[in-house]
Amino acid sequence: MGELTRRSFMLGSLFVGAGALAACSGSGSPTGAPVTASSGVVRRLEQQRRSPGQRVVSARLTPRPVEVDLGGRVVSTWGYDQNLPGPLLRARAGDLLRVEVDNRLPVETSVHWHGLALSNDMDGVPGLTQDPITAGGRFTYEFTVPDPGTYFYHSHSGLQLDRGLYGALVIDDPLEPGDYDHEWIVVLDDWLDGTGRTPDEVGRDLGIGATGESDDAGMGGMDHGAMDGMDGMDMGEETMLSPLLGGAGDVSYPHFLVGGRVPEDPMVFTATPRQRVRIRFVNAGADTAFRVALGGHRMTVTHTDGFPVVPQDTDALLIGMGERFDVLVTLGDGVFPLFAQAEGKTGHGLALVRTAVGELPARSRPEELERRVLLGTDLAPREYVRLTERDHDLYHSVDMGGTMSPYRWTLNGRAHPDIPPLDVSEGQRVRMRMRNMSDMFHPMHLHGHTFALTDTGLRKDTVTIGPMRTVEIEFDTDNPGQWALHCHNAYHQEAGMMTTVSYLA
Repeated sequence: MGELTRRSFMLGSLFVGAGALAACSGSGSPTGAPVTASSGVVRRLEQQRRSPGQRVVSARLTPRPVEVDLGGRVVSTWGYDQNLPGPLLRARAGDLLRVEVDNRLPVETSVHWHGLALSNDMDGVPGLTQDPITAGGRFTYEFTVPDPGTYFYHSHSGLQLDRGLYGALVIDDPLEPGDYDHEWIVVLDDWLDGTGRTPDEVGRDLGIGATGESDDAGMGGMDHGAMDGMDGMDMGEETMLSPLLGGAGDVSYPHFLVGGRVPEDPMVFTATPRQRVRIRFVNAGADTAFRVALGGHRMTVTHTDGFPVVPQDTDALLIGMGERFDVLVTLGDGVFPLFAQAEGKTGHGLALVRTAVGELPARSRPEELERRVLLGTDLAPREYVRLTERDHDLYHSVDMGGTMSPYRWTLNGRAHPDIPPLDVSEGQRVRMRMRNMSDMFHPMHLHGHTFALTDTGLRKDTVTIGPMRTVEIEFDTDNPGQWALHCHNAYHQEAGMMTTVSYLA
């Protein structure tokens, strides 16, 4: 396992006693039977979201084996088309989005609509909200898109996220003034598929599925044959550590992509000096956070995870897996690097911003990366998107822990699927403590809801939690169903760090 980081982890199970006892408390402790994705209340709520004359946006996704050009380097992988990322999907808030998925992969798949508070039966989590889409099968996702913002879609089956099965999803606000000249959608990714190892081979080397503690679904039928040489993959004893995030990953990657391209042949954004640009950043990586800067510029952060924030100027952004940020930039005159450093790892992604003729300076790594670096938790919400103030009805506590040997990642000392759900009832205000008891960061993602950080009120659906850090969130239980809560490190999720927020009625 030369490409895998060798680190010691603090064992979360040491703290399970306290965490399990505090897992659920409050006067509103739920009772009843689970509200499943097929329950009448789920269908009725979706009907309430629909309106006469509602605009319908239709699209088609065809996951299949493809050859993808990463920029002078062609790899065999799986994708929704011949390009990375997959097709941009775009609608307006309140539209009905209808996406037919024609699965031409040799295995089952699914599509999750990351960050959307949509109908539970359309959330795309096999075994929880739907049956998987079988090889050769079809499934149509159809739901009302609620909130404007920057989102993305991706497979929620096995480790398919770490292939090419993802794309950006933008929900426009009809009332937004659009006070910018250009919009650039910038998708970040870590890449190894087709370079000597598949994600599934890396997962097996880590030990996913080896102990019976983690689910091996979606990993069958993927034998691509023996491959030698590892083709550019770091075989050394790399220590993946970040001064901001602690342990920074379990897998080292030969490539980091911006817009589906490697730094040797980057994508180029063109504009003219003094134009104003909105950049929508999406981190679609499986195991890597990115520190992002535009050389020679400061960025003004305006949104995170789709929701507006009090504008904040920064030199650089730290973006965890699954997080999204929107920024505004007024462009200078020249050629500038849009640089995505793989946080705590060796390597980077790169794109070019060109407003004049000329070449990129020899030093492409921007000095801004070492100046002010803003994390999502540093932001504050605009007042009109804050949750209304009220006391919470229910308190849940979730402790994150894990070990490298065996490779097992836990919530409250248990690994999925052997984790009790976090029960809630409709109409509650839930407060949840998420406490990271490992030395690795975890971007925790809640499906079907946005939550508020209790200390600032910031609205998010994915929050990056550093080692030995605690984040408390609150959310309203206004979207019945069964909803995944998990780490958005794909390997941690597959190794057990996932549970369910389960509505009872």
